[in-house]
Amino acid sequence: MELRQVRYFVAVAEELSFTRAATRLCIAGPSLSQQIKALERDLGTRLFDRDRRTVTLTAAGTMLLPRARALLDQADELRRTAAGLARSEPVRLGYVNWKPPDLEQRAAGTAQLLVDAWVMPSHAQAARVADGSIDLAICWVPATAIGDGSLRARLLGADLLYAVSTGPQTTPVPARDTIVLIDADETSWSSWNRYAHEMAAETGARPVSISDGGVTGPAFFEHVRRLGRPVVNCPKGQTTPVPPDLVARPIEKPSPYWTWSLVSRRDEQRPVVHAVVEALTRDVGERGRTHLGLDDPDAWLPADDPYRRWTALGWGSVSDPL
Repeated sequence: MELRQVRYFVAVAEELSFTRAATRLCIAGPSLSQQIKALERDLGTRLFDRDRRTVTLTAAGTMLLPRARALLDQADELRRTAAGLARSEPVRLGYVNWKPPDLEQRAAGTAQLLVDAWVMPSHAQAARVADGSIDLAICWVPATAIGDGSLRARLLGADLLYAVSTGPQTTPVPARDTIVLIDADETSWSSWNRYAHEMAAETGARPVSISDGGVTGPAFFEHVRRLGRPVVNCPKGQTTPVPPDLVARPIEKPSPYWTWSLVSRRDEQRPVVHAVVEALTRDVGERGRTHLGLDDPDAWLPADDPYRRWTALGWGSVSDPL
C-alpha cells in the first residue's frame, strides 16, 4: 500500500466520481482506476461499488475513510515538521577551492546551508568533519579515511588536470613526460603530495621537491619556466589564467583526474544532514561518472581514491565510497 493510493481513495470517496477525482488529482482516469484496484487488493476488501453511472462507498470503504483521512493528515504534519526542522537547523559545509556553482540552489528547501568561508586543505576539511567542527566538506578524501569507519563520501565532482608548459606547443603531452611538484609543507599540501607521489610512481612522471609553496600561484609559473618541461597543474590552480608566455597542454596516457567528494560523518544522526547529502549528490553518484569523465579509457586516479574502481585503469576499489 502506498500513501498516494490512500490519497486517491480519499479523493474518489469525496467526489464519488472517478472522472472528477482524476481531474482533481491531475492524473489519467484509467491510471486512477488501476491504483484503486491495487489498493483494494492490498487491503483485501472492496472500497467502492461502481457501475457505469454511479460510484458509492462499500461498508468497508465507509469505515476506512476516516482512518485514511487521519493518515493523510499525519503525513502532511510530518512534512510540515520536517520542513520546519530544515529551516531551523543549519548545516555547516566547508570546501577547499571548488564547489558546484549551483550549490545553494540544490540545497534550497532542504536546509539552511551555512558555507564556511574558512578555506582549508582537503585533509584539514575532512578532519573537521570527523571531529564535528563542520557537518559536511567538499574535498578529496582517501579511501582509507572512509574505510576506517569515521567518514562517508559521495562523489560530487571531478577535475581533469592539465600541464603548463613553456613553448608554443599545445598538443597533448604523455604523463611520463610531465613533472609533478611536491611541496615540503605537509600542513598545506598533504593531499596533493600524496597524489603527486603516486602519479609519479604509476605513470613515470618526474617528481620535483620544492619548499616555497609553488604548487600553485605565481611561484608555480616560475617553476614551469625554470624546469622547462610540462608541469602538472594542481586542482587549486585549475581556474588561474595561464600567463601569455606559457601554454596549457592536455595530459594523456593516462589522463589524471582529481575527485571531489561530499564528506560526512558515518555516525551522523541528523536527518537534515542526510537530506542535504541526498539533495547535493542526487544527480551525480555512480551514474555521474560518465559526464565527469571517470570512465574514459584513459582516465587515471590514485589507488587510494575511493572512485578508482570506476576507471578503466583502476585495479579494483579499496573501499565502497557510498
